[in-house]
Parts: sequence; structure tokens; C-alpha cells
Amino acid sequence: MPKSVVDAHRLIGPVPFDDLPADPRPEMDRLGIDRACVTHTLSLYSDPREGNDALLRLDDPRLVPVPVVVPGVPGASAPSTPAEVLDWGVPMVRLCPERHRFDLTGPVALRWLAELDLPVAIDLDETSPARLRTLAERLPGLRILLLNPGYRRLRALAELMAEAPRVWVEIGTVNTQRGVEWLAERFGAGRLVFGTGAPVADDCGPRFLLDHLDLTPAEIELIAAGSLGRLL
Repeated sequence: MPKSVVDAHRLIGPVPFDDLPADPRPEMDRLGIDRACVTHTLSLYSDPREGNDALLRLDDPRLVPVPVVVPGVPGASAPSTPAEVLDWGVPMVRLCPERHRFDLTGPVALRWLAELDLPVAIDLDETSPARLRTLAERLPGLRILLLNPGYRRLRALAELMAEAPRVWVEIGTVNTQRGVEWLAERFGAGRLVFGTGAPVADDCGPRFLLDHLDLTPAEIELIAAGSLGRLL
């Protein structure tokens, strides 16, 4: 088992029509997850400002805030300026171009991301490998954590990783047989990150997967926590 496990993708807050725990820490304790990068559900499903305000009130070093940022022209962004994001002092931000209806590779988003110079987390369902390649080409220094890649799109995912070396991938949904090992062999465990998407998604499966990967102990340590540390 790895010495330390950090969940790169966890949610906190209410979800419509679902009964979810308000506090993720008891479940983290049960599964041996030491820390988690968390995004507030209100920022994803409702109001980014309200969700980010709630997220930034968290006061626990185990819960690392990853607020949702909506780049836009004045009056159509959340928050108002990139400078406000930098004032938060967060290590990473999350982008939801589909949910919040903005152009991921448009001029406004590119200016915001260049000014922020922070890693960004993006759900694959919010974009496409082609759009992510374009983003990586326009901003070659940008670090991108791809969330929920699934296992049915491994060919497209591999092409993206080959063309964009600063893309890291969350393994929680790469749950096909030896899928994680296949990626590690081609791109290195240093570009693979443990994450769950819990509690909306299952966290037991990814945690079980982590403990049963057919990789070296050093590679598993990277996936469990080291790769995310390098990304951030």
C-alpha cells in the first residue's frame, strides 16, 4: 500500500436529488485517503461565486480548495478578474466550459489562464481531446489535469498525452483491465494521478484499484500522491 494517498478530485456540498455526506473526512479516513483537492458542488451545478465562497471558508489542511473559475468579459466572469483568483492563494482551479458556457480556447479564456499561471482541472465531458490539444498549443506552459477520462477513449487519451506533455490524467475512471498500466508504460506513472470524483462517483473502486495496480512500488507512490505534488 502507498505511504500517502491524495485524492485529486473530490466534491463537497449538496447535490440535487441525492443524499450525500456533508463532511468528506470520515469516508477519507475509512479508505486511507490523507488529503483531497475539493471543489464545491454549488460552483459546478449552480452559482460559481456562492460555491467558491463556501469552499474558501474551509479551514482544514486536509481539504485543498480547487475553486471553479469562469473567464469572461467584465460582468460575465466569476470572479471579476484574474487578480481575485490569485488573491485566493489556491494551488489549482477548475474549468467547466460546457456547464458555464464559455470558449475554452477563446481569447478571453486564454488571457485569463496566461495571467493566472495555475494548473487547471477539466472534466473530459466538458471539452474534447482536440480542444485540449489546441489549449496546450496556445499555452504550452499550462499544466492540465484531465478528470474523468473514462476507459472507452483510451486511444484518444493516448494521442492527447503524446501531443501535450503537460497533461496529467486522473485514473479513477480508467477502470478497464490494465488500463492504468497501459498508460504508465507509455507515458510514465508521473503523469497519472489518483482521484475519485467522490461522493458523486464511487471512491471505493479507485482506492481498490490503486492498491492492486501491477506496477512497481515507486510508480504506485507517484500515482498515489507524488504526481499530483509535481503537478501543483
